[in-house]
Amino acid sequence: MAGLSAARILTRKGHEVTVLDKGRGVGGRMSTRTIENAKADHGAQYFSVKTPEFQVFISELQSDSIIAEWHLIQRDNVRYVGAKGMNTIPKKLASTLNVLINEKLILIDNNSIKTESGNTYDFDNLIITIPTPQIIDLFQSSEIEFSTNDRMVLEQIEYQPCIAVMAVLKQPTEIVSGGIILENQPVAWIADNFQKGITEIPTATIHASAAYSAKRFDDDLQDVANDMLLSVNQYIVPENIVSFQTHRWKFSNATKRFEKPFYQIENTNIFLGGDGFGIGNVEGAFLSGYYLGMSL
Repeated sequence: MAGLSAARILTRKGHEVTVLDKGRGVGGRMSTRTIENAKADHGAQYFSVKTPEFQVFISELQSDSIIAEWHLIQRDNVRYVGAKGMNTIPKKLASTLNVLINEKLILIDNNSIKTESGNTYDFDNLIITIPTPQIIDLFQSSEIEFSTNDRMVLEQIEYQPCIAVMAVLKQPTEIVSGGIILENQPVAWIADNFQKGITEIPTATIHASAAYSAKRFDDDLQDVANDMLLSVNQYIVPENIVSFQTHRWKFSNATKRFEKPFYQIENTNIFLGGDGFGIGNVEGAFLSGYYLGMSL
């Protein structure tokens, strides 16, 4: 979201912009997976709107019927979801941009970058929106030294992991409003994607708590998924499960962030953004890119 948001602003300002994404599609944690012709959001589940800058974009999405309101019984304010999956939102951002997928950045060399596929790209300004631990690894591989201030900024940002399980069901769950937040359990969140309206074949997404995810992150995913599903069998009965898949999010949630929406590496033309900068979450990632784009 941050990279796409920055690219959209910069393109509108007349700059030549290329977006590189290591994935098979855009969006990162704004992800929707297709399983046996069913769909499940397995990254970010919903978002809210607090700022006028983000509201302008949300109004645009509403006009194009890309998002829908979601009223969770445990939340007072309205939440929003991708009407056909959360990944439709970054796809909208990317629709007018020059985006190259399956391009993983592995080296920065002066004013050019190299990717895992062997390609080289020159730049005047470089914006990096990957999680900060990966930025540190990238700079070490590139033999670029951080200043004391650079390192202080990067090392203050912390992330929690999350293990996600997506289950195809025979019929929808009976969870009121289609989503429930759990406390002090292995599973912290359950979403009924059928009730959200993104899939015709019922599916459920369950997210493990941060503590459980950290404890079981490197364990066998089949065992972890079975354990998670068993812990919520009052909501998703085993007889209702057709199949399931799992996904590890190592940098799921930036719990400690740099207070400003972006940061420039000292004495360079390299800028850092993402949900680890500013207010965090979906809106914070969008705003990080927005303000970055406006500054260049």
